[in-house]
Formats: sequence, C-alpha cells, structure tokens
Amino acid sequence: MSSANHAVPADFLPLTPLSFEILLSLADGARHGYGIIKEVEERSGEPLRSSTGTLYLAIQRLQKNGLLAAAEENGAKASRGRTYGLTRLGREVAAAEAERLAARVSDARLKLLLPSDVAPEAASGGHD
Repeated sequence: MSSANHAVPADFLPLTPLSFEILLSLADGARHGYGIIKEVEERSGEPLRSSTGTLYLAIQRLQKNGLLAAAEENGAKASRGRTYGLTRLGREVAAAEAERLAARVSDARLKLLLPSDVAPEAASGGHD
C-alpha cells in the first residue's frame, strides 16, 4: 500500500464494513467514538455488533492510514477525549467505497436479486 501522502482511494478498497461505517458516520462532521457508535446504530436501526475495543482499533488503523484525523477537546468536554474527522483522503476513500458498493447493488438488480430502481407508480404509468 502507498504511503498516505501518495495514496489513492483504490489503495484502500475494499473497506471492511466497520471501517466504512466509521467513515460514513464522519462524512457530515467530526464525532467522538461514542458519537460514531450512536450514529451507526441510528442509521442501521440496530446495536453496533462490534465491541468498543474493536471500534477504537479500527479508528486507530484509519488514523494511521491517513483517513482520519483526531483532535483533543478543550474545556468542559475534555474528559470525553478526542473527536475524529475525515481527512480529504478519508472522504475520497469513503466516496470510492460507496461507488463500489453501489455498483454491486446495480449488479444484484441486473441479476434480479433486488427490485429495479423504478418506482412502482412510474413503472405502471399510474396517475392519481
């Protein structure tokens, strides 16, 4: 794998599901580790299946690879530790993984494993 300074998004693909969830949870702003967990749970509608330790190991790996940056909190929230945010490379990798997954979903639609993207009303030409 290339160093983070010369890496391209494809160098990091495919992401593990947990890594993608972490990057996706940070796409709209920085969060604490607990905030990442809560955002993943809210989006999925179920508890995070990974342990907290596994989550923080994944965060450390993403940070080491230059996909996340951490900042120490100042003031009253300092006891909560660090917040994590996407780097430019992290955002590019998350977007590339989303495109890769979208292509797999398109393949599943072509193989008739999933319904087509066409809304039922549009497909039938229905009018109210």
